Amino acid sequence: MHNTVTVVGAGLAGSECALQLAERGVRVRLVEQRPASSSPAHHTDRFAELVCSNSLKSTKPDSAAGILKRELDAMGCRLLAFAREAAVPAGGALAVDRDRFSALVTDAVEGHPLIEVERREATCIPEGPCVIAAGPLCSDALFSAVEAAVGAGHLSFYDAAAPIVDADTIDRGVVFSQSRYEQGTGDYLNCPMNKDEYEAFIDALLGAERVVARDFEQRDLFCACQPVEEVARAGRDAVRFGAMKPVGLTDPRTGHRPWAAVQLRSENASGAAYNLVGFQTNLTWPEQRRVFRMIPGLESAEFLRYGVMHRNSFVDSPHVLDRTFKVPGTQARLAGQICGTEGYVEAIASGLLAALNTYADLIGAAPVELPATGSLGSLAGYATDPATKDYQPMHVNFGIFPPLPAHVRDKAARRAAMAERAAADIDAYIASRPELFCER
Repeated sequence: MHNTVTVVGAGLAGSECALQLAERGVRVRLVEQRPASSSPAHHTDRFAELVCSNSLKSTKPDSAAGILKRELDAMGCRLLAFAREAAVPAGGALAVDRDRFSALVTDAVEGHPLIEVERREATCIPEGPCVIAAGPLCSDALFSAVEAAVGAGHLSFYDAAAPIVDADTIDRGVVFSQSRYEQGTGDYLNCPMNKDEYEAFIDALLGAERVVARDFEQRDLFCACQPVEEVARAGRDAVRFGAMKPVGLTDPRTGHRPWAAVQLRSENASGAAYNLVGFQTNLTWPEQRRVFRMIPGLESAEFLRYGVMHRNSFVDSPHVLDRTFKVPGTQARLAGQICGTEGYVEAIASGLLAALNTYADLIGAAPVELPATGSLGSLAGYATDPATKDYQPMHVNFGIFPPLPAHVRDKAARRAAMAERAAADIDAYIASRPELFCER
């Protein structure tokens, strides 16, 4: 077995990959460019920094995201355990204190005796077995090297992050605590708007100055992270039926449902900071102060972090990588968002899968072929299917799951059946591969 595997990038995918390999007795050289060089979206030099939302999506067992979490637990995922340790209230979702989460990951990686961390920029694909998990914001030099290796033009899309405000500057006389659909125990703060306030807000949003001054085509933007002003361009009520939907909320000042509502989710366990849920934005910082302070309860809000927009690059995975995300003819494998898979937990899962396949290579075992009936297996299948004609970023969803053998008409029953099938199939697969999944 080769002495060392090089992992480039200490984000979600790279950190999970490094820990999984090290726990299997493999020496890992983990190369991370921060703090020597950073990206427009990063703010720290810690590992597994969450640059957009602090939510890792639903924990419902019959949701695609919940099924993925169940699969990762069964496979011994490390970062998902850290996420739960750093969790903050978020109703039916898993959200984390992003500073505590990245600190836990950093401590685990730097403290592992088989992981050597090198703080430098990687400008080429390393020799020997390696995993490139540099993310969609990897350096130009490294991406050029990857592009040269795969022999195809790169693809890209725009992504955005939401602003974060100081909890002490939120007007609690206006903002109220409540979760939609009675999930959780009032885990969100809600800024209610009447119709006139909403209309004035939409006018300001549509007229505000943007950093990237262009109107985007739908394919340019990842659907889950569209800037709120771009959503508003689709129609004046688009935001009110999206991030600002008031369903399930009651304004205690009026006793009625508001016309619209902005929800705030805690950033940390102390509740000292809140992010504006669904308010990813491309507005300039002065315009964010002006427009978002029109939201009732945020008139005096102080911004701890402004929203940003950035361009993400990824490779055309179905046509340039094999079924294990390896560059054909090399010992290099790609993992994370640079492959075009999208989402925090999906990135963690990609790192775990890259570790398993790299380890299988090292010990001469068969590659990992997860059941397509589950979240990770279906996502991996989508991302490596050469029949895909127009490859676009994708997160786990029931649309890429294979249908049940017999159609189940009721939606809830159908999803429950798909979750049960996924659990049975992943458990059977893990039991069939003791060389990869046995206790180490």
